[in-house]
Amino acid sequence: MTEIKGTGGDSGDVARPQLDEDLSEVSDFLRAVGKQIKLLRERAGLTQKEFAKQVGYTESLIGAVEQGKRTPQRELLEAAERILDAGGLLLVIADDIEQAKAKARVRHPEWFRGYAGLEGIAEELHCVSLYGVPGLLQTEDHARAVFSMRQPILPEEVIETRVAARMARQEILTKWPRAVFSWVIDESVLRRPLGGWGVHEAQLRHLLKIGSTRGMVIQVLASDRTEHAGVDGPFILITPKNRPQMAYIEVQTSSRLITDQEEVRIMNARYGTLRAQACTPQESLSLIEKILGER
Repeated sequence: MTEIKGTGGDSGDVARPQLDEDLSEVSDFLRAVGKQIKLLRERAGLTQKEFAKQVGYTESLIGAVEQGKRTPQRELLEAAERILDAGGLLLVIADDIEQAKAKARVRHPEWFRGYAGLEGIAEELHCVSLYGVPGLLQTEDHARAVFSMRQPILPEEVIETRVAARMARQEILTKWPRAVFSWVIDESVLRRPLGGWGVHEAQLRHLLKIGSTRGMVIQVLASDRTEHAGVDGPFILITPKNRPQMAYIEVQTSSRLITDQEEVRIMNARYGTLRAQACTPQESLSLIEKILGER
């Protein structure tokens, strides 16, 4: 069993040491992009409020983008290109931002790189999530909301880099041949609207999409269940290519990668029991739709 002190696992959402990488390149680039958008907007004679309405985003988001505190998505840049008559400038920037995100893929903090390396070559990954949406299933806005509510608070450039790194991890969901994925998620996670209802609604719809994808199974552990095999806490079972299955657990500022096969066997049995106690995959998707309809 390997213990990694002060680390983070699938979610990486508990209090952590700051990233030790130099983030100035990414943050300076985002600020430069924001200044260009602001200059084009002002040249077009639009206020932030007017511009936000035309591109279909909130005024506060536009302000954050212009200050370099938020990464502008391609959809925003494409709309701004058309409205501001930018002559192709913002379309080029969209490609540059994708390249910047690619650089962020290697910006996992040192304490997380070991697990991230295993995750990237996983042939199977099974996760029990009791407190939050698993990192691999989070939308970008949900991830940003989670990192933004960290205590102590994180600098904006650290938030953006961590969000980009988390989104990059999700590429394993689209690799082919596809690994075998399954998640057991507590119902309370689906009912906690982190980031506000708009962010949460998009997150629930994303879970519906993932749960309807061949080779990916989401099961909800309903709150009315009278038995719960996961009361000892969340965990991940991961099988890297050409390596035996391992287990991963985390709590507060500590996490452990468990390689002892007897311990892994026990956690595997526990996972099987949890899946039996949870709703079926189809029942789980129906429950998510029900929660969406309750709003």
